[in-house]
Amino acid sequence: MELRYLTAFVAVAEELHFGRAARRLQMAQPPLSQLIRQLEKELGVQLFERSTRSVRLTSAGETFLAPARRVLDDVDTAKRAAKSAGIGEFGRVVVGFGGASSHAALPRLARAVRAAHPGLELVMKVQKYANVALEGVADGSLDLGFVRMPVDRPGLQTRVFENDQLVCALPTDHPLAGKEEIDLTDLAYDPFVSLPANSGSTLRDAMTRTCEEAGFTPKVVQEAPDSNTVLALVSAGVGVTLTLKSVEHVCQGGLVYLPLAGRTVWLQAALAWRTDNPSAALRAVLEIAERELPTPPAVS
Repeated sequence: MELRYLTAFVAVAEELHFGRAARRLQMAQPPLSQLIRQLEKELGVQLFERSTRSVRLTSAGETFLAPARRVLDDVDTAKRAAKSAGIGEFGRVVVGFGGASSHAALPRLARAVRAAHPGLELVMKVQKYANVALEGVADGSLDLGFVRMPVDRPGLQTRVFENDQLVCALPTDHPLAGKEEIDLTDLAYDPFVSLPANSGSTLRDAMTRTCEEAGFTPKVVQEAPDSNTVLALVSAGVGVTLTLKSVEHVCQGGLVYLPLAGRTVWLQAALAWRTDNPSAALRAVLEIAERELPTPPAVS
């Protein structure tokens, strides 16, 4: 049964007049009458009682009207769903996140996406470190990743959404805890707590590089799997560490956070995605991210 039969039937049933139904459908009356006759022939029942003065639904026509309307409504819903998916209102975006770079940004983005596109599903994939999310975007298992700059991968596009500052975390009973800022050379002989070596952590790499630029290699006495645990160990007096200013809220008790004297070391958080990803849903999320997580002013 063709949809045009149902469209013709519903128009005549609602107008109860072939002329008005034909005008509504923007067609001539004879072809409309022919469609109704073909539909009745296919169903094997008479749908309308016709006279020179009136058109009425038969009992079969009255029974047939509600299902016919449902079919046309379902078709219209399917069309609108397809169009909405084409502009990103529906769909699925797999997001990888890990490390401090996503702690505040991800919930903000997720809430904005739900508010703007309730039919769009964000699938959250927890990664231990931001570099793991980068690998997922590169191999196509993730649509979008929260990563740390720099990123130099062919086929990937990034946009910075946060400039984060490297700071020193000390236990409150450390001899230097009362200072306003820390000269890293004063920590050359201190024990350090850190994320694991060779994990690909940009924070670990930044800590090592910054200490080496100050003239020493940090003596790491204990490693921990995440920033929360690292800071808890520092609070317990196991050692000191360099961490991000954005995670100061994670652990307040027993800790002092001090800026680095004489320099500011920046770590940039960014979103990464494949340039060849055709997903309209991804484009919709990126548009919302540009509004909710705007690019900050450049830093040097």
